[in-house]
This record gives sequence, structure tokens and C-alpha cells, in this order.
Amino acid sequence: MKTSSRPLLIPSPRTPGAPELPYTPVSADLLKPSSGMESDAHSENPPVPDYVTHSSSNRSVSSVQTKPSRGSSTREVSFVDLGSSSKPVRYGSRGADSEGFSVSQKEINDEDARLVYVNDPVKTNERFELARNSISTGKYSIFTFLPRNLFEQFHRVAYVYFLVIAVLNQLPQLAVFGRFASILPLAFVLLVSAVKDAYEDWRRHRSDRIENNRLSAVLINDQFQQKKWKDIRVGEIIKVSANETLPCDMVLLSTSDPTGVAYILTINLDGESNLKTRYAKQETLARTPEKDKISGLIKCEKPNRNIYGFHANMEIDGKRVSLGPSNIVLRGCVLKNTAWAVGVAVYAGRETKAMLNSSGAPSKRSRLETLMNREIIILSFFLVSLCSVVSVCAGIWLRRHRDELDYMPFYRRKDFSEEKVDNYNYNGWGMEIFFTFLMSVIVFQIMIPIALYISMELVRIGQAYFMIRDSQMYDEASNSRFQCRALNINEDLGQIKYVFSDKTGTLTENKMEFECASIWGVDYSGAKASFQGNQVGYSIQVDEQVWRPKMKVRVDPDLVRLSKSGKKTDEGKRVHDFFLALAACNTIVPIVTETSDSAVKLIDYQGESPDEQALVYAAAAYGFMLVERTSGHIVIDVQGERQRYNVLGLHEFDSDRKRMSVILGCPDKSVKVFVKGADTSMFTVIDKSLNLEIVHATEAHLHSYSSMGLRTLVVGMRGLSASEFEQWQSSYETASTALIGRAALLRKVANSVENNLSILGASGIEDKLQQGVPESIESLRMAGIKVWVLTGDKQETAISIGYSSKLLTSKMTQIVINNNSKESCRKSLEDGLIMSKKLVTVPVATNSTQGTSGDFTSPVALVIDGTSLVYILDTELEEQLFHLASRCNVVLCCRVAPLQKAGIVALVKNRTDDMTLAIGDGANDVSMIQMADVGIGISGQEGRQAVMASDFAMGQFRFLVPLLFVHGHWNYQRIAYMILYNFYRNAVFVFVLFWYVLFTSFTLTTAITEWSSVLYSVIYTSLPTIVVGILDKDLSRMTLLKYPQLYEAGQRQESYNPKLFWLTMMDTLWQSIAVFFASLFVYWESTIDMSSIGDLWTLAVVILVNLHLAMDVVRWTWPSHASIWGSIIATCICVIVIDAVPTLPGYWSIIELAKTELFWFSLLGIVVAALIPRFVVKIFAQYCRPCDIQIAREVEKFGNFRDLRGAEIEMNPIFDHPRR
Repeated sequence: MKTSSRPLLIPSPRTPGAPELPYTPVSADLLKPSSGMESDAHSENPPVPDYVTHSSSNRSVSSVQTKPSRGSSTREVSFVDLGSSSKPVRYGSRGADSEGFSVSQKEINDEDARLVYVNDPVKTNERFELARNSISTGKYSIFTFLPRNLFEQFHRVAYVYFLVIAVLNQLPQLAVFGRFASILPLAFVLLVSAVKDAYEDWRRHRSDRIENNRLSAVLINDQFQQKKWKDIRVGEIIKVSANETLPCDMVLLSTSDPTGVAYILTINLDGESNLKTRYAKQETLARTPEKDKISGLIKCEKPNRNIYGFHANMEIDGKRVSLGPSNIVLRGCVLKNTAWAVGVAVYAGRETKAMLNSSGAPSKRSRLETLMNREIIILSFFLVSLCSVVSVCAGIWLRRHRDELDYMPFYRRKDFSEEKVDNYNYNGWGMEIFFTFLMSVIVFQIMIPIALYISMELVRIGQAYFMIRDSQMYDEASNSRFQCRALNINEDLGQIKYVFSDKTGTLTENKMEFECASIWGVDYSGAKASFQGNQVGYSIQVDEQVWRPKMKVRVDPDLVRLSKSGKKTDEGKRVHDFFLALAACNTIVPIVTETSDSAVKLIDYQGESPDEQALVYAAAAYGFMLVERTSGHIVIDVQGERQRYNVLGLHEFDSDRKRMSVILGCPDKSVKVFVKGADTSMFTVIDKSLNLEIVHATEAHLHSYSSMGLRTLVVGMRGLSASEFEQWQSSYETASTALIGRAALLRKVANSVENNLSILGASGIEDKLQQGVPESIESLRMAGIKVWVLTGDKQETAISIGYSSKLLTSKMTQIVINNNSKESCRKSLEDGLIMSKKLVTVPVATNSTQGTSGDFTSPVALVIDGTSLVYILDTELEEQLFHLASRCNVVLCCRVAPLQKAGIVALVKNRTDDMTLAIGDGANDVSMIQMADVGIGISGQEGRQAVMASDFAMGQFRFLVPLLFVHGHWNYQRIAYMILYNFYRNAVFVFVLFWYVLFTSFTLTTAITEWSSVLYSVIYTSLPTIVVGILDKDLSRMTLLKYPQLYEAGQRQESYNPKLFWLTMMDTLWQSIAVFFASLFVYWESTIDMSSIGDLWTLAVVILVNLHLAMDVVRWTWPSHASIWGSIIATCICVIVIDAVPTLPGYWSIIELAKTELFWFSLLGIVVAALIPRFVVKIFAQYCRPCDIQIAREVEKFGNFRDLRGAEIEMNPIFDHPRR
């Protein structure tokens, strides 16, 4: 019987916890060793079992997405479904996990599928014109920029308000200012924002042009010709050479490798730097596009965002072949270690998975900006009140003088210029009151500070620049700087109360090191202390060259001796099988790399899972070195003897089974299945009747490893008989070619062989804490921040890491909740609440050397697992969990799913006014990061999904301390002060105008020129606030890091609260009274004209508000000096220029006024009288009732930190905020 010459399986390495990519075993011809392999690899050719050799079929190779990757928190959305409303997310339910099956459980029919005719783009696009390969990431075009940008900017209600004001001022009856002058402030703000948006969009368009004009080889008239990326169409055949970027999403047809493998670097797509393997189907592998006519039909799912899933089938030569994620390569990836690859385009341009995933993080609004809206509403009521007073008083004045209006100077109702005497711009008493109200709104319009919004944007950009340039947040290991991906929530970093952190890769390095092993009930970790320094590197000889693993592993001498003894003893045979399982049961690809020594080469084990890499490096260190992997076999050097194992089948790790298995054809003609996985999953499939004592001993060792903070895996194996293998092979073929329910069928097939296993042992892998994590957590707790850790690891491991990171302490009482029913969860929560009430007492004030001032006499820690959360979240038990957790100092959640992480964040966020921050490094942290008020992504080992979904990104957890304590504190203090200062600055100007209206018969005639009114908030006073908002520092970095309690000021909202707002308004009212009435008193019986007194008020107010700002500046820099004093000088110049224009009122009035001594006397008197109360209150508050920040500032100013290093500074006690 003739058998196919296809490889036995098409593996694609995936990470544990990532989607299952099943593979179909096909005919066994490739199990027979080739002579080339013998000469090249010097390997022993394993005999093949008869029941494998005589198996024949023409199976198609399949691999399909069964579950979302670790980022399963987001529902897979098809391209045509993007606009539909999503169903409510249930955080506690595991039902969301099943959504990944939706595609594979439906048969792809013609209506729901995309039909791609191979090498026939015309027919492919005949039914529907599919997207071409050009991309556009820009928001605007030349024609849409103006309307769309204006539409987006006018989403701010304040802009609409000023637009209405400008329109009203165009009406003749309401024209208070010149028509152009009234439009200028709004036009200036809109112009600045538009220029910024246009520049950003121009950069995007420039990047698009470069991308669209890149070239690729496309098959045209049986020849590969260069074609621009933007002109590539779906259905065309494309050839990509080594190190080239893929132009679109393609199904592989053939590669330079005879087995059809292609190595792909996906760092541009998901940030992962390890190589992935993708495969061409055997039905197309042998064809040469230039010579052999390739035609066929691919029926695939419509474009969607799932980069780990692909469901399709291909009809070629009358056969239907199933396609999966291992057969598609995506746009943006790079071809590596493969000379060339040929594929057919199935998704192009905006429909590629990369483009569908290019959306940014969700927009968030800062807490201060939300609170600011409350004050703006209050200012709006102020404005309405002022206008109402003016209009009502104007009405009363008109009624009282109604008999004098016809001839009254400066009012004169009658128009005598024409023969027919008529009223001159008089609309009746009622309409005059109404028009007066509208004119008052126009005159007092700057009560709402339009410049505040643009100032805040500029300040945040400046703050982001200094955060990015901070060398203390630069990670040398990953060569990554701090990233500020969301500019609108900088100040929220200074108000955080809860930190929700992932463990693996966030608190730990996610760089796994093999530490110990339990083999057949014997623990090989006892000698750890004696061999920690002995890092031994195993090496082999290949063609007079030395090959050794890239990473060295610490080894146990006893275990090394046993591994070298071979299979002569039972103990040696078990060690052999254990390390053979570690070397073979994985998806690692060995890559040989050059070194500076031509006689030495390094084997770099590339894989998506750091755990698998650690295990393979450990096997190599003990003499089981994986040296080659193809689609049909692996080559392992076992103690210097090269052995080839035929890979008959592979079931990858998935989050349902929590294990993976490989079926090997061994050199002794036997067929064995090796399985590794989580202990909870493995002990259910191990035959405990065979070696019950060994199982119990292994369980005890696992508990010991977990208590040490190690990550554990259990390894098992069993032999397969001829009938078992044939039954599995038949079932696998049926499952992998099924079009409906393929994933469930493949999982069932895997379970059929992953049972009745004989236990081999267990491994312990250390995921070391990142540098500075314990100190960082201690500092966060001293600052009154509650740190919650949400991890998928088992409870013992998480608790051990909790102790080593100082999250847990020996003084804490632990409340542990591990339940499997709703009622038991209810009982545990009730018991926990009772216990916490007994243990937790009222906070007592302590000094800074004893931790936070809010330390409880008996600290409590809550430990809860994901199974319990299933029954608690989204139920009435949530409230009890919240009350219990809020009483605890630490909360540790173990074995939690991604959606449960988001549910825990929502639990706190929806019930308190406290600010929440989530930090993580993996795709499984995305939902948590997006749920929190502030999301931070770690640029770690698990790709860039967390970074792409975050508001800020950095390289190490320890950078959280300077980010919050230093930049967060500074940003909060600066923005809070700037908001209040802008309210004060504009209100004092409005009140001066208001007092003047009261003294001029409510006619709304302004003494201050219209140009000075317009330029006041745009030029006269705007720059100093921006400079101070970017550069001022109330405390030094050293002080803020030395005393974490100072961070509590932001949590208490000391810099921005209703009390400060009303005090600011009272100060504003006094200063406006001082400006107006002091000058009125000085010039009461003088002949000063209106323009001159207006110039005096303009200069007085500008000098006043700048001196007010100068009084509050703590750190003077040359830009601060230049902006504050420069603004005063610029105002004087502008007033002179305005008065020098003959067509404007008040020609040369400032020059005449400045010649008098009275002017300078009144200017000095106004400033002194206005600022004295503020100065007195500041001195009183600073010396009689100082806050923590003022105390620390005094220490900075008058103390010597070297002398005060052991001193204690009394800080205000830290209390929890009241709950909503």
C-alpha cells in the first residue's frame, strides 16, 4: 500500500495557557530515517513499530483555535459585528471561556465565509470588492480635517459656550466688543489644538505612505514581480524572502524547508521575541508556483481581531483540507531562518488582523477634571447671578429714569438726526432688561476660563516629557523608557489608594530557572545550598565544533550521576524517562547561533513559554540536549549519543485540560505518550493504584516547592499498544478534519490517551522577584496604598511570593477562603467578617519609623481563590466580600481568570471614591488594566498586549514608587493649583468689571479696552501658569521618596477640594474689591478718563495675579522668572501699543497717566492691599497649622538630611476614606 510522503504532524509552538493548536498525524513514511539524517545528525535510526508503519491515509493536517489566549478577557468580535452592542460581562462566570469555540462549532457556509480563489484575484473580488492592501491610520483627510476636527473639539461644552458668546456679540443689539476681538480667544484655542492634531495626523499619513509603497514579490503571469504593498489584492500569490516583513495575512502554500516549516518573528504584532513555527499544507508543498499551475478555493471566516485563531478549509485537487492558526502568517511579522515562503493573500489592508487590533487604549478622564466640572457649574451660577443682578438693576434704573431717557447724556433714547424723531436702539423696557442680561454674559464671559483646557493639555505634555526622560525609570535590561500613552490622566497618579498587581512577570522577572526536581518520590532539592555556585554547562561535539546550551543551569551532583548511569538500574531508567519527557514534551525550537569563537556554537531554545525554555535547558544540563526539531521528528543527544524520536502526535496545552502531551516513536520500537501539566490536572489522570506511595511523596514535595515560591509541573507517561495507537490515530483524523465542533472533538481525543499514567516526577521552577519589589511594596503600604495581588498561580506559590515580597508579614492574621459552593462561600465570608471585626481596631497614630500612621494593631490578610470568586462575583455576596476586603490590609487572589481580575477591580472601583491602579505584563491582565482608573503595562516577557492596552508603560515594578511618589505627587499638586489659579485669575478680572458696571448706571460700558479683555487670558497671564505647572516642585525627589507618607496628601485631596475653592473665591472677591475701590478712592474727585482708569486696572490685575503666582512658587527656575516677570513686561508693552493706535479709544492715555505720581502710588497701594490678607493667612497656616508637605519643606529648607537621617518627623495619621 502506497503511503503519503507528508510529515507526521504540523506542530506550532504555543505558550502554556495559549490556544490549543492540535495536529493531525498522517502517514508514517517519514518515521523511517533518511540517510541524510544519519550522516548529518549522526543519530541512531529508531526502528518503527509495525502498527505505525502500515498505517496509511491521506489525512489533512489541521490546527484550530480552541480558546482565546491568555488575554481571554475580551470577546472575539467578527469584523461585521464590530458595531453591535456587547452583552454584559459576567466577571465571576466561566462562561466567557467558551466563547472562543463559537467559530469552530459552526460550519462555514458561503454566506458567512470569505471565498478566496487561489491565484485568481479577479474572481475573488468578483462578488464583493474586498479591501486592497493599502492602509490608512490617519484620522483626517484634506477635505475632512476642518469639519471633523471642529466637531471633535466642540465636544467640550465650554467651547460651545464661547461659540455662543461670540455669535451673540455679532448681533448689533449686543455688540459689546468688536466682532473680530470677540472671536479671537476661541479661535486661538481652536487653532492651537488643530495645529497639534494636524501635526500628529501628518506623521501618521507619512508613515502610511512609507508602508504602502514597500515592495513584495507577487506572482503575475507565472513570474514573481515586484509590486507595491498597496496594490496587492486578496487571492494573489506572494513570495516573501528571509528577513522580509509580511505584507498581508497569507495562508502558506510552500516554503524553502522540505517539510513546509517557516519560522516567524511576531514582535511587531504582539511584542514576543521568540520565533514561532508555521506550516504549509502537504497538498501544496511540492508545487512550484512559477511552473505548476496552482488553483483552489479557500473558504475562511470573515476578518476578525483574534490573532491566535483562524478557521478555514481549502479545496484543492478535489480534496478538502482543513486550515488552522499554524497555517496562516500575519501582516507585520518577519520571516526568519527560512530562505523563502510562498502564500496566498486572504486578508489585506484594513481587514488584516494587525490593523483590526490597532485601536488604542480606552479614553479615560482624570478625577481632577471631573471635579473641575463641578466648580465650573458653580462659576456658571456665579456668572448667571452677576448678569441677573446687572439686568435687574438696569431695569430698575430705566424705570426710575424713564422720564429723563429721551435727553439724558450718554444714554439719549431719541434719535434727532432724522426729520422723523424715533427711538434710537431702544426696544422697550422688558427687552432692554433681556438684552442687558445677554450683554452681561458677553462682558463677563471669561468667568469660565477657556484657556484652562489648552493650558492643561500643554502642561500634561510637558509633564509627560519629564516622566519619559526620567533616568530613574529607565530599564537597562529591556532598553525601555517609561511610556506615557494617555496624556489626560497624569494627575491621577498622585491620588492612588488601591494597587492591583499581577504576580508573574510583574512582581517577578518571568525568567524561569530550574531549581529542583522530584523523581519517583525522591526529592533532589536537598543539595541546593551546596551547589548554587556550581553552574555547569553540558556540551556535545558536532563536526569538530562544541555545541552547548546558551543558558547554564545549576545542577544537583547526585542527579547528574544518576542521569549518566543510563538505564542500567531502575532508578537510572526513571531519571532517563523524566529528563526525556522534559526534552521532548514541548514546542521548543532549537536555534544554533554563532559565537566569537568559531569552534563554539550555542543552542538557543526558542519558545513562547519561559517555563518550557527552563525545562529544556535543565534537561540539556543533565545530558538530554534537544538539538533538532522538524515537523516529523526530534533529535535528542542523550549523554553523547544522538537519538531520533519520531513525533507521532502532539496535543498542546490548553486552559481546560491544563496539560500537554506528545506521542513518540522511540528507538526501541515502542510508542510512548509523555504528559506534563498542572498538579490539579495531572493527578486526575495518574493511575494511583500503581504507585500510591510515590504519588503521596510527590504531592508532599510539590507542597514544599510551592511553599518556597516555586512554579510546579507534574510529569507522567505510559506506553501505547498497537490497538490503542491505531484507535487514537483514527479518532485524531476524524476530529481534526471535522468542520463542526472540531475543538471539542480534539480535546476528547487528547483525554483518551492522557489517562492511566505512571508518574515520573515533578519539577520546581523559580520565578525570581524583580529587583526592588519588597522595598517598593513596603513603601506603597507606608503611603497608605493598599496592594492587592491577583494571580493565576496556586495558593501556596502566591503566599510564598507574598512573604518574600513583604506583602505578607508574620504578624498578619490570614483569612483563607477556598470553597466550591455558594453557601460555603457565604459562610466563609460571614466568619471572616466576624474575625476581622475582632482583630481590627481603630487606627492609631504612630510615627513614620513604625510604618504607616494608619497601621492596625492586628493586621489582616485575605487569601481567596478563583473557584470561590466564581460563586461570589456578580452575586449578592459581592457586598460581603467588599466589606471583608476593605477591612484587610492585604488581599491575595489566587487561581483567578482574566475576567475575574477585572471583576475584583470593579468591586472596589464601584463602591468607593478611591482611585485604583492596575499593573500587569500579560494579555491576561488587559481587562484589569482597562477597568482600573489608571492602567500600567510592564514591558516584560509575555508580549506587549498589556502595554498596548495601558495608560502608562514601564520596565520594572519598582518604577511604580518614583512614578507615584515623585511624578504623581508633582503632577497632582501642579494641576490642582493650576485649576484653582485659573479660576481665581479670571474671576478677579470679572469682578472688577462687575464693580465698574454698578457705578456706571448698569450700561455695561467697559473701561478696559476690548483688546485687553481678549488678550488677558490668552497672552497676559497664560504662560506663567503653564511654565509653573510643568516645572514647579513643592518638594524634592529625595524628600518624597524618603517620606512615603507625603503621598497621602493626594489621597486626602489636600490640593483641590471644595474648601480650597471657596477660600480662593473669597480671596478673589477681596482682591477685586481692592483693585476697584482703592483706585476709586485715589481718583474719586479727579478728572481721569475712562480709558486711563481701564489701563490702570489692566496693569494692576496682571501684576497682582502674577505676584500671587510668584508667592506660591516653591522652586524658582529661569523659565519661571522669565514667564512671570516677562508677562508683566509684555502686558505693559501691549497696553502701550494698543493706546498708540489712533483709531482705538484712549489714544496715548497710558503715557499721560504714567507721568503722574498718583498712578504709581495707586498701583503700589492696590497690589499691597490686595495681597496682604493672603500673605497673613499663608504665614499663619504655615506656622500654626502646617500640613505634612509644609513640614517636609521646612526640613528641606532649614535642616540637613545627613543630620536628620535618624530623626522622626510627625506626619498626619492616615485614615481610610468613607465609602460610598
